[in-house]
Amino acid sequence: MDYKMTASEILKHIGGEKNVVHLEHCSTRLRFTLADSSKANIEAIKGIKGVMGVVMTAQCQIIIGNDVIEVYDQIMKMASFDGNEPATKSNEKKKIGAVVLDFLVGVFQPIVPAIAGAGILKAMLSLFVLIGIMDNTSTVYKTFFYAADAALYFLPLMVAVTTASKLKANRLVAMAAVGALILPNMTTMISEGAVLFGATIKPIAYPYQVFPAILTVLFLTVVEKYAQKISPKPVRVFLVPLICFTIVVPVALLILGPLGFTLGQGLTVVILFVYEKLGWLAVGLLAAILPIMVSMGMHKALLPYAISSISQTGMEMLYMPASLAHNISEGGACFAVALRTKNPDTRSTAISAGISAIFGITEPALYGVTLQNRPVLLSVVIGSLVSGLTVGIFGLKAFVAMGPGLAGMAMFVDPANSMNIVWAFAGFGAALVVSFIAAFIFYKDKELTSAAKTVTQVSNDTVVSPLEGKLIPMTEVKDSVFSTGVLGNGVAFVPSKGELYAPVNGKVNMVFDTKHAIGLISDNGAEILLHVGLETARLEGKGFEPVVKNGDTVKAGQLLMKFDLSAFKNAGYDVTTPMIITNSNKFNVTPENPGNVKSGSKVMKLEVV
Repeated sequence: MDYKMTASEILKHIGGEKNVVHLEHCSTRLRFTLADSSKANIEAIKGIKGVMGVVMTAQCQIIIGNDVIEVYDQIMKMASFDGNEPATKSNEKKKIGAVVLDFLVGVFQPIVPAIAGAGILKAMLSLFVLIGIMDNTSTVYKTFFYAADAALYFLPLMVAVTTASKLKANRLVAMAAVGALILPNMTTMISEGAVLFGATIKPIAYPYQVFPAILTVLFLTVVEKYAQKISPKPVRVFLVPLICFTIVVPVALLILGPLGFTLGQGLTVVILFVYEKLGWLAVGLLAAILPIMVSMGMHKALLPYAISSISQTGMEMLYMPASLAHNISEGGACFAVALRTKNPDTRSTAISAGISAIFGITEPALYGVTLQNRPVLLSVVIGSLVSGLTVGIFGLKAFVAMGPGLAGMAMFVDPANSMNIVWAFAGFGAALVVSFIAAFIFYKDKELTSAAKTVTQVSNDTVVSPLEGKLIPMTEVKDSVFSTGVLGNGVAFVPSKGELYAPVNGKVNMVFDTKHAIGLISDNGAEILLHVGLETARLEGKGFEPVVKNGDTVKAGQLLMKFDLSAFKNAGYDVTTPMIITNSNKFNVTPENPGNVKSGSKVMKLEVV
């Protein structure tokens, strides 16, 4: 993949640098917060080489896959988004739910790698103690345990930084203000029953907490903006932080900290209440709907609960077990598709996506295989449900907030219950086997079009009809750009059916932004332009449905696009469709079989000069 080109195209079609308020990435997605989402050309983004899909929810999520970090780095080299302001002046009205979800994802997503890595380290230490190769009283154990615990102990500071980044507040001032809550001397003073301005400070331990930090930084953002307005510019550099510390820290100790602590406890209590009422059924049901939630990016709304639950209770029994069931089911279904399909491209995609899913990264499987085929989606849902019910019945506990997979199974190690990891592998096996069997039974390669059935083998010098209709000489096209051969030699068609097929074996070079034209490069190097109708670029994509994207490999007779032929005629457009060899100076172009043609019938011969 050309990371620089992919990044440049994404930045262009997302609406440009000024349309981006915030950008971050997770394990497979670029997550854009846009000033005006209407400026993003979603269809154009989907056609960019290296883009697996686009999801528009609270954010514009562009699925890249395993190369997301490289593409992100290239975008950050090209643009800076720190100075961009949120879209408060945009005419676009954003729903409160979308705004809240965007905020939560922006705060919690960046801290996942740190707490996941620390959590796995803790889990591995527990495993080593459990199997007897390490003593939990040794210096080695304590050193690594404290190193891992630091990421969780200082969780409020990390949340302070991500919240301040999201709100565009001063990150260091935010970290210092929240740091006051977990300062050892402050913690000792609070535990001894401190009274501030006549009010007793509630004895709460703020390390490991997230919501007190969020509320504190939210309030700090308001105070900071007011302080900047009233502070003289010569002394603003120190006066603004001074005002912030003076006002924010006392309010945090007396009001915001206790409120955030109660909020975190309440969220965990609500989720656990649902779990207690539905029990193992809750895990199975959540696992079954996770394919849809993940495809829409909605699963990130569960991150605050998972992080809060693990930081407060040390474990989580709903989201992580359900994620294990879903992740492995994606892998099992992909492996079945790889075994069943006769298409080498599908097999290659399914194998690589299945391996990624087994290791906890599901987007390649979800967008590359599952969502493109209903039987596969059904198989994943069945596997997720059965596995979710299995781990739910056994009461599986997770001790790390991360995407479960083969490499991270240590997240289920419980020193107090050696069977917990056994139940995790039982769920792993159930998901893999059930989804594999279901997909093996239900999956079938998509039926080939009639054209693809008739064209099974074509030589490199043969070009077949991309349409059903009438073949006419290019000189009869009522557009001088085509009829005079300015763009190259070729032929034209008057279509009788709104379907466009590949005339050669080759690769899709360009799907135009307006969707009215597709460029191909054949296996022998011929560059072919298929232009559906005349002046149809004015339709701006309306009535066109491309089913391929830039970089796709195609076979002669493969469907490239559907288009609304009758609507174009009724609107007064000339539907004549030229097929031009744009580098015809390199070939002898010989049209054949004029008159009525079927898609897939031979219409042209190319001989390399």
